[in-house]
Amino acid sequence: MKLLNFIQDGQSRLGIRTEQGVIDVGAAASQLARTDVPATITDAIEGGETALSSLQALVDALPETGAFLLDEAGLQWGSCVTSPNKIICIGLNYRKHAEETNAPIPEYPIIFNKFNNTITSHQADIAVPKVTEKLDYEAELTIVIGKKAKDVSEEDALDYVFGYCNVNDLSARDLQLRTQQWLLGKTCDDFSPLGPYLVTKDEVGNPNELEIRAIVNGEVRQNSNTSDMIFSCAEIISYLSKHMTLVPGDIILTGTPEGVVLGYPPEKQVYLQPGDEVTIEIEKLGSLTNKFVAEA
Repeated sequence: MKLLNFIQDGQSRLGIRTEQGVIDVGAAASQLARTDVPATITDAIEGGETALSSLQALVDALPETGAFLLDEAGLQWGSCVTSPNKIICIGLNYRKHAEETNAPIPEYPIIFNKFNNTITSHQADIAVPKVTEKLDYEAELTIVIGKKAKDVSEEDALDYVFGYCNVNDLSARDLQLRTQQWLLGKTCDDFSPLGPYLVTKDEVGNPNELEIRAIVNGEVRQNSNTSDMIFSCAEIISYLSKHMTLVPGDIILTGTPEGVVLGYPPEKQVYLQPGDEVTIEIEKLGSLTNKFVAEA
């Protein structure tokens, strides 16, 4: 199932993408007098399999066409995850990316974090902060946790996943590398656009067999596969859960492949500028596109 958020009359509403269009879940549930259907994306994540069963039953009860179907092209998008308790990031987690930046292959996952101020949506304009001259893109697969996870095994780790989505882990490289701590360069406003969809794990299958790309102004800059991860999604979840409790709605950004601006020779490094457009594409998850504008 492909879930999404859209904005209507200033309110965030839950949608389900189908081949016929986007179902307005709230409108459909109201018309069919269904009170068991989650009203928000957070309700869906926290409700787990029960919530997904209710949503599937709603889809099955609707006619193929009707007033509840919206044209995706006309939507005002919201972030496909709205209020994670934690945003956890894994650094240097693709072998070829570590090599292109002349970094040693990590022995353990490199962990840092972002905050909710970085979250924005598909098709949102993103301001290039005045404080950076080196804004870089990073195509990444995001894990969305669906069940409380503490000290879970690698073998069971993917059972705790709700689904997956695209993210552009934007990075101000001059701020990131100013000190040994990366946080400042990762946490400017709108530095984690998510979406367009939150795709449930059953539709994705093995998260470490997905093609992943970043396209800048029509040019493919990153073109890889999640199989190049040094630490797999299952390894990451298990490792994190041994050190902290993961809860439904937590998101984990799993690292980026080679092809970022930082990996180019200095004379070929051209960082993002106002007017640029970046699309992140991951197999089965759709395309996340954002335009960059000057900061007011």
